[in-house]
Amino acid sequence: MSKKYYSEQEIAETLETNYMPYAMSVIVSRALPEIDGFKPSHRKLLYTMYKMGLLSGALTKSANVVGQTMKLNPHGDAAIYETMVRLTRGNESLLVPFVESKGNFGKVYSRDMEYAAPRYTEVKLAPICELLFSDIDSDAVDFVDNYDGKLKEPTLLPAAFPNILVNPNLGIAVGMACNICGFDLNEVCRTTIELLKNPDHDILSTLPAPDFPTGGELIYNPAQMADIYQTGRGSFKVRAVWNYLKKERIIEITQIPYTTTAEAIIDKMTELIKAGKLREVADVRDETGLQGLKIAIDIKAGTDPDKLMQKLMKMTPLTDSFSCNFNILIGGTPRVMGVREILQEWSAWRGECIRRRIYFDLRKKENRLHLLLGLKTILLDIDKAIAIIRGTEEDALVVPNLMIGFGIDETQAEFIAEIKLRNINKEHILTRLKETENLEKEIRRLQGILKDPKKIQGIIIDELEKVIKKYPTQRKTAIVPENEIEKFDETEQIEDYPVHVFLSREGYFKKITPLSLRMGGEQKFKEGDALRQTAQATNRQKIIFLTNQARAYKARLHEFDDHKASLLGDYLPQKLGMDAGEVPVFFFLPGDYSGSLLFCFENGKAARIEAAAYNTKSNRRRLTGAYSDKSPLCAVLHLPEDAEVALYTQSRLLLFDSALLAPKATRASQGVAVFALKKGQTVTAARRAADADIHNPSRYRTRTLPGAGALIKPEDALERQISLEE
Repeated sequence: MSKKYYSEQEIAETLETNYMPYAMSVIVSRALPEIDGFKPSHRKLLYTMYKMGLLSGALTKSANVVGQTMKLNPHGDAAIYETMVRLTRGNESLLVPFVESKGNFGKVYSRDMEYAAPRYTEVKLAPICELLFSDIDSDAVDFVDNYDGKLKEPTLLPAAFPNILVNPNLGIAVGMACNICGFDLNEVCRTTIELLKNPDHDILSTLPAPDFPTGGELIYNPAQMADIYQTGRGSFKVRAVWNYLKKERIIEITQIPYTTTAEAIIDKMTELIKAGKLREVADVRDETGLQGLKIAIDIKAGTDPDKLMQKLMKMTPLTDSFSCNFNILIGGTPRVMGVREILQEWSAWRGECIRRRIYFDLRKKENRLHLLLGLKTILLDIDKAIAIIRGTEEDALVVPNLMIGFGIDETQAEFIAEIKLRNINKEHILTRLKETENLEKEIRRLQGILKDPKKIQGIIIDELEKVIKKYPTQRKTAIVPENEIEKFDETEQIEDYPVHVFLSREGYFKKITPLSLRMGGEQKFKEGDALRQTAQATNRQKIIFLTNQARAYKARLHEFDDHKASLLGDYLPQKLGMDAGEVPVFFFLPGDYSGSLLFCFENGKAARIEAAAYNTKSNRRRLTGAYSDKSPLCAVLHLPEDAEVALYTQSRLLLFDSALLAPKATRASQGVAVFALKKGQTVTAARRAADADIHNPSRYRTRTLPGAGALIKPEDALERQISLEE
């Protein structure tokens, strides 16, 4: 019997013991930012740079910082350097960069621009980092051991401004993610101040919309933005900024959405040019340089640049969406919050940081006062103190003897024993006594602040006012009301003219102009193929093809090239991406999606489906469940309005008014029985009664359904079956 080298375990137990700890580690310790606006990787890097003296010192090699950071972050030098790159001014990822940089750090708006290796680049902390670390040594935040227990690191950085909303932040955890857009520093600080003064403050009045380092124009919808601010979820669109050089016929794109790259935009334009959908464009170039981003588009003579840019905004990432998900760790628990709640949480947390800082200062001053009170005690009899010290033979007994002689504690006695001989003079003693008075006043002031939450709130407001004054900013992303955006109308760009369309039984489709049709002679088909359906239309119209696998494919006639009668045309299964064995069996021109489709099945049932059921908001090209597949389909009729319909079996004919069938909104409806079939009979064809040459229609007409019809007289028989023809 073979020996087992593994143990069996229930999948639920495996997930609980192995996967859940990993998932929680990713959520809590890696992917989601905390209320200070940083993920652990950011915090470890910045704190390391602070301890290296890079807040005020000179630039140092990035490799040096990466090596030092590995004492706190064990994830490897590549991951640490990538984190640093995003924090630099050179990369332009942040509205407020925290790292000053020298060298090539790539660009957030470029997919292919590689940043240089850390041995070639140099960094130091940006001046604004003083707001992150000003309270770090005042017990404002907790410290914990690093991964090997040899160093201490802060759990949060006591940022003096709401960094959580200032810089964009993206994180993907397990089962959840966050995507926080950036906001202007001064607008965020001003909004926080107003909220502290009035909890019901209208946030949109001081924080109108997000802001991004790459600029662009935010398409503003007030209701949409209010919902994002309220729930922390939602999306909005940002579009590129461009200008036109009329003399050179060049469009210059200088700002793009934060969520895309110059290469992605150029790739999409190139794809459209190759597909013949951008005939107005002669050339596209990436001219990004020291002056910043620039995409140059050469346009052909006679092209309207405004119309072209409307088209490009619709068809390329020059307009892109930003999806918000304000998911933040609060006390180790992920929470999706709106802007008001985030700022309230930050204010409460910042208030606690200030309270801890003040308490730290208070304890220091109380300790100092305690020492000076001991000094004050011996000043009443300084000669006695000197005598005690001189009379003590052993050094270890000096402090105990002073304690006994003056009734002071050990700390005070130690302080007195360490006073230099030169300081036992009147001037020094009076200075120390004055310091005692000042300390007592300062202690009372600090105690008063700790007891009054309003004073803590006032300190936060004063600090934010100083941030606004010292670090003035201007919005980079302009705000454009949605109703002022002129949208691209694709139909305006399409040349419209009459056409004839032809569908063959094997799935070949031709669009032919009337002139070409008159001059082209007989229609050409593959051997064994024949015409299935034809219609007159215009080049701008939509067309919907139904296939033998109960699917619908939506297209526009202008997407098909004009053909001659002597050509086979486009093979639809290939052009529309149909599955193997799938072929079109019917088409209709939906127009404004009025009217209905009548599906006739071999089992005698018929379903009248509203044409509007094929109109989808998402403009999908392929629709499944286009009609019922419970019984073989024998014919489809497009009825713009009610009409009399003729149904044929092998020997019988039935006439009925389509108004007898209630229209269905569900495409896959099986319909109702229309033809009461005799044994062995099936419905073989259908057409409008007006198009069928029926000499005595009253013989076959029914006013109730299902109907049995009547035997077909020779003069009313079809010359051939017209299966699946309109």
